[in-house]
Amino acid sequence: MENKFIDSHAHLDDERFNKDREDVINALNENGIEAVLDPGADLNSSKLAVALADRYPFIYAAVGCHPHDSKFMNDDAMNTFRQLAKNKKVVGIGEIGLDYFYDNSDRETQKIWFREQIRLAKELDLPYIVHDRDAHEDVFRIMKEEHYDGTRGILHCYSSSVEMAKEFVKLGFYISLGGPVTFKKSKTPKLVAKEIPLDKLLIETDSPYLTPEPFRGKRNEPKYVRYVAEEIARIKEVPVEVIAENTRENFKKLFKL
Repeated sequence: MENKFIDSHAHLDDERFNKDREDVINALNENGIEAVLDPGADLNSSKLAVALADRYPFIYAAVGCHPHDSKFMNDDAMNTFRQLAKNKKVVGIGEIGLDYFYDNSDRETQKIWFREQIRLAKELDLPYIVHDRDAHEDVFRIMKEEHYDGTRGILHCYSSSVEMAKEFVKLGFYISLGGPVTFKKSKTPKLVAKEIPLDKLLIETDSPYLTPEPFRGKRNEPKYVRYVAEEIARIKEVPVEVIAENTRENFKKLFKL
């Protein structure tokens, strides 16, 4: 039987799919993709993600504001996210977090809205999906300070250390690995893949970004998630079927599907 994969993070609403989105989505099943989670990055993309989830039974959505756009956040936006999250196909809050690489929004504003969106996840009893770029210590500190019974979610496209990954797992989070684990010079994701137990791992593409080898440089698509799984299987010295099955089950458990 052919392996079936779940892509835990793909922006199918992104404008880079405007010309052929329907073709890409309709081909997912024959390309071995069982399900995809499309997380919002702002109000508009969250609405688009929900619309896609409503159209396709195998697409799920998360709603939230990426740290880049936190400077545009306000209480009205939070209320809109709250309303969108009532849709049964919305399974999480995200992608939220901190990004100190680009600093598109000032860091204090990023922190404020990261906390507020974690609190929304708590209010709605939903997992949350974390973006962390060059902000590892502040991300962990805020998550620990805002921790509550039932906290759960994903560190998406994880890029910090093995040691910190283990601390996030203790907080109730899954570690999701994407295209960078396939890059030859990308040592840390490979170490994380080796050390984090299978029952705490997820796989993703972050489409249309971070395309895995051997397609690096092209637009990423959910169908390429198998190359992430194959590299993790190689590192863990297990058949790729084991990675496919475990990451599917982890996804379903996390999002109560």
